[in-house]
Amino acid sequence: MTLPMTNETEKTTAPNTSVGADDGQSLHALTETSISEDSGQNNPLDEDYQEVCRRMQRMSDPAYLHTVAMNELYENVYQSRPPVIDGLLYAGAYILAGAPKIGKSFLVAQLAYHVSTGQKLWNYEVRQSIVLYLALEDDYQRLQERMFRMFGVDDTKNLFFAVAAKQLGNGLDEQLEKFVREHHGTKLIVVDTLQKIREVSSEAYSYASDYDIISKLKKFADRHGICVLIVHHTRKQPAGDSFEMISGTTGLLGCADGAFLMQKENRTSNMATLEVVGRDQADQKLHLLRDEEKLIWTLESAETELWKMPPDPILAAVAKMVTPDHREWAGSPTELAEALNVGMAANALTKHLNINASRLLDEYYIKYENKTKHIGRRISLTYMVINAAEYDSIG
Repeated sequence: MTLPMTNETEKTTAPNTSVGADDGQSLHALTETSISEDSGQNNPLDEDYQEVCRRMQRMSDPAYLHTVAMNELYENVYQSRPPVIDGLLYAGAYILAGAPKIGKSFLVAQLAYHVSTGQKLWNYEVRQSIVLYLALEDDYQRLQERMFRMFGVDDTKNLFFAVAAKQLGNGLDEQLEKFVREHHGTKLIVVDTLQKIREVSSEAYSYASDYDIISKLKKFADRHGICVLIVHHTRKQPAGDSFEMISGTTGLLGCADGAFLMQKENRTSNMATLEVVGRDQADQKLHLLRDEEKLIWTLESAETELWKMPPDPILAAVAKMVTPDHREWAGSPTELAEALNVGMAANALTKHLNINASRLLDEYYIKYENKTKHIGRRISLTYMVINAAEYDSIG
C-alpha cells in the first residue's frame, strides 16, 4: 500500500533522505504507515530515527554550535592525558627552552633514556615506553659518545635516534605517523630542535605561524596520546615573566600544553634551574646540578612540593572488591551501588566513576567501562595485570 506524503510528514522528514524506494517514499513515511496498519502504537525505532533526522538538520545549519550539557558531560567517560613522567611530563606538546649550549640536549637525552627504560627520574615515577629522539643537530658518532658517557653500556632497545628528518608540513608528519604505526607503545618523541623542522617562511616569527607549528604537533600528540617534547632557544633580553624569554612569539607557549625553561646564573656554572608550567601539572621550580663526569643532571632541590590528590573513598571501595584474586565484576549501576554499599545512589555513583575512570586505572589498575546494551546500562570492572607494555595497551 502506498500513501502520498502529507504536509505533516514532510515537516518531520529530513531533506534528501530517500532510501531508494521506487516511489520515492521516505523511511519515515513507510515506518509510519506500517505502524498505523499493524499496531496503531508508536514505534521506539521510529522515534530514534526521527531524533537522528532532527540532529542532522541542526548540524547542517551554518549557525550550528556543538554543545554538551553538564549532565551529558558527566555521563561520558573521557580519556585523560596519561603521564609519561608522573607530575612532570604528560601527553601533549611541550617546549623545553634554554640558551644555546646550556645543556638542553643532555637533559632531553636523560629524559628519553629514563622513559625508555622505566627508571625513576629524580623523585618522579616514570612510565616505560618506546621513545623517538630526533637529534637533528647531532650525528650518530656524537650521540654514541654522549649516551656512553651518561649511561655506560646499559643500553635499551626502546630508544630510537634519528639525526635527519623532513620539515613539518613537508614530509615530517608522514614520517612520525609511520614510526608510531610501526612502533606501537611509543609515548615520547623528542624534537631537537624546533628550528630544524619548521618551514622557511617570511612569517617564520609571526604569532600565527608560531601557534600553527605547535598546533600541528599538538594535534599529532593528542591523536596518538603521546608526548612531543620540542627543544627551543631563549632570547638574550630579560623579561618580566621568565617564560617570555622563549624565542619567537607568545604563540609558541600559548598553544603548547606545557613548557620547561632551563637557565643558568652564569655559563660556566654546573648548576641550573628548571621552571615547569603546564595544563596537567603544578608549576614547579627545580634546582639541578650537573655531574661533570657523566654530564647527567641531578636534582638538588625543589622549591615547591608536588600536590597530590587525597584518597578517594569510592575508588578505594572499588579496589577492595576488584582485586588480583577477584579480577572481574559486571552488573547494573544499581547492583554496583548495592555491592559497594558506600551510601551513594546508583546515578551519582555512575557519574563519579565516569569522571574518575582514568584515576581508577592509574592508581588501582582497574579498568572501568560503562556501556548501554539491550538489557540496559552495564558496568564492567576489570583488574589489569600491569607492566609497562600492558599499561600502554589499555591506557
